[in-house]
Amino acid sequence: MEGKLGSYNALELAYIGDAVYELLIRKALLGRGSRQMVEHNRQAFAMVNAAAQARAVQYLSDQLTTEELDLIRYGRNAKGGSAKSASLGDYRLATGLECLLGALYLEDEFDRIEQLMELIIDYLSKEE
Repeated sequence: MEGKLGSYNALELAYIGDAVYELLIRKALLGRGSRQMVEHNRQAFAMVNAAAQARAVQYLSDQLTTEELDLIRYGRNAKGGSAKSASLGDYRLATGLECLLGALYLEDEFDRIEQLMELIIDYLSKEE
């Protein structure tokens, strides 16, 4: 990785990407109209977990560039812990997605983030 990303390891990119992902999920849910916060939280929880993020990666895989897939692999292969509520495979794919989003954010690729998040939110919303 070059440029702005060279100073970040995969878990640091994922740390940033996690915040980006959760913020955009919450923003999208609030944009759907007035609901009680309990309902927003329920929907957010259904989309902001390793299993949902892993499904999103699998759904997006044929729509990602080679560089984006490389970033997902970089995050997926990072040595880190795992969530107790997720399988190791799901956790690693989720870390890969977060790594990609963190990298795109640091590269100021906000339009691409919006495109990907729109696809993810539409896909995960249909699962509900």
